[in-house]
Amino acid sequence: MREYVVSELDPGQVKALEDYLTSQGMGAGLEHLYWLPVPVLSDLQSAHAAACGPYVVALDVAEDSLRMELLVRARNALHCDCIAMADARQCAALIEHLHTLLQELEIAC
Repeated sequence: MREYVVSELDPGQVKALEDYLTSQGMGAGLEHLYWLPVPVLSDLQSAHAAACGPYVVALDVAEDSLRMELLVRARNALHCDCIAMADARQCAALIEHLHTLLQELEIAC
């Protein structure tokens, strides 16, 4: 699995992050797992958005780190060609989106 990791977080940063993600309704139904909306879609994902979307990536918050999987998942489909690894454009947008979120929470990365 391809992923982007932010490590060396302190407990206060982890709590602030999880509180924010929870308050934004991003919980995935499992403890410490959240869905981050994908800001940029591929052509196929755009075509499938009404049936398969919204599209998200998983954020796994650990004791001292955050792991963002780079698999773009469809919330309304388990098996479809639109579920795929993030392309270069999506990776860049996701990393920028995550960095912006962390900056807003005053978490340096």
